[in-house]
Amino acid sequence: MSLRLDRLEITKDGAPLVRMDREVAPGEVLTVMGPSGSGKSTLLAALAGALPPVFRATGRVVLDGREITHLPTHARRIGILFQDDVLFPHLSVAGNLGFGLARQVRDRKGAIAEALREAGLEGRGARDPATLSGGQRARVALMRTLLSDPRALLLDEPFSKLDTGLRAQIRRFVFDRARARGLPVIMVTHDMADAEAAGGPVVDVTGRAMGGSGA
Repeated sequence: MSLRLDRLEITKDGAPLVRMDREVAPGEVLTVMGPSGSGKSTLLAALAGALPPVFRATGRVVLDGREITHLPTHARRIGILFQDDVLFPHLSVAGNLGFGLARQVRDRKGAIAEALREAGLEGRGARDPATLSGGQRARVALMRTLLSDPRALLLDEPFSKLDTGLRAQIRRFVFDRARARGLPVIMVTHDMADAEAAGGPVVDVTGRAMGGSGA
């Protein structure tokens, strides 16, 4: 499966903000960089189907050969991770994982147990998310997203609040699992170290290639 941004352009008050004409291959990470306010998160909002009405998007978004340009967010099958893990405080760790679980999964307990194992949190499903470390919370957030069975993954600077050592660890965890599942990934970041760890093409927010891995 691939994610195609076909002459996608986002404008605000008629002025161009983002232009992107790219295809992201299965397991590839496209890194989008640019200063604050340049439109990086707006691009992700457009891909997720949550573009604020002040903006207008033209072009097409095609995922796994299917055009999703005009589909609502819930029908696009695109997962997203943010700077904050946004775990639900009123749910246990297992409850948070179960919230993201795709409806077609019959063995819900088995799927949650496997996600806990993959996150290195066996036996901790009953815990309050607030008792977890930052790295553990980040792993739970990713596994919750993956349990929804997305066909692509968006990363909105999800490593920016982690310290240096933990940041490298969580980057590997996220990228390895996205590649293992063959998910096309688009990541926005300010940090070239994130781009280098991703190992894919690097572009600025207007779609122009930049220096860095795969560029």
